[in-house]
Amino acid sequence: MPHPPTPQAAEPVLRRKLSHEVFDRLVRSIQSGEVAPGDRLPSERELMQRYGVGRPAIREAMQSLQQMGLIQIAHGERARVTLPTADAIIDQVSGAMVQLLGRAPGGLDQLKDARLLFETGLAQVAAQRATPEGVAALRAAQAACAQAQGDTPRFVAADMAFHRQIAALSGNMLIRALSQGMLDWMTQFRGDLVTARGAEQLTLAEHARIADAIAARDPAGAAVAMGEHLTRANGLYSALMGAVPA
Repeated sequence: MPHPPTPQAAEPVLRRKLSHEVFDRLVRSIQSGEVAPGDRLPSERELMQRYGVGRPAIREAMQSLQQMGLIQIAHGERARVTLPTADAIIDQVSGAMVQLLGRAPGGLDQLKDARLLFETGLAQVAAQRATPEGVAALRAAQAACAQAQGDTPRFVAADMAFHRQIAALSGNMLIRALSQGMLDWMTQFRGDLVTARGAEQLTLAEHARIADAIAARDPAGAAVAMGEHLTRANGLYSALMGAVPA
């Protein structure tokens, strides 16, 4: 006679923090439209009474909502519901990302690889979607770089603006935010490398190739030009760090 199946061990029921439960309920209220962007949430005391929890649970939940960009908290006022943006979300994780890259073995190399893959694809998209107005803005960013030669902080800012404008040509807010995030991470992670002197003329020539390909609506050419630009820069970073250039 076959033996009855052995029952599997039940998974323990995990007790959730009260603040997590409050957080979930408030998120549902926001997602359902019960409270809309611009509306103020009930006061801490009202929320304590509504959910039957203490002040610490309410404040923890509110801090989590603020970190997600779902609410804005001002001293002495009730929290206001906000509409999160891709830029705000990327900005919130930037500090943690820089810390992660700084602690991970080969963090800078991983960031360079990710940026190379991302921006070569981005150059292709920009070449496909660029409008005359967008190309004109890219040319203006290109000219600003040329005018900033000899002034390293200004040149670096103009260089970043050039790359941001390429991201803007995609017409995609998430792509734009990710591009800004990567530029910020590179600057924060190793700002001394980003501000390396002696490569302005080469950078300007590479920018011209990228802009020309985008203006000509040549996705393949734009990707190649961007890839060569970033690969050369990656080799410069390696050399400045005392490593063998890739």
